[in-house]
Amino acid sequence: DFDHLRNWLRRRQIVPRIARRGAETSGRLGRHRWVVERTLSWLGGCRRLHRRYERKAEHFLAFVGIATALICYRRTN
Repeated sequence: DFDHLRNWLRRRQIVPRIARRGAETSGRLGRHRWVVERTLSWLGGCRRLHRRYERKAEHFLAFVGIATALICYRRTN
């Protein structure tokens, strides 16, 4: 929840749905935030992504893509 990130999202025509820090969250916002945090924890479980070993951003993003594909595959089976 940072203003510069919210502005960045709006410039890309994405409506931010993140509960503000320190404010009471409604049921919908809390649930949405939990999904994001859970997904990031799944990605954190991938050893190669836990620490950024790759120097090039393209390689790192490729491993993120592979990790998300593996996570989706495991969830469907």
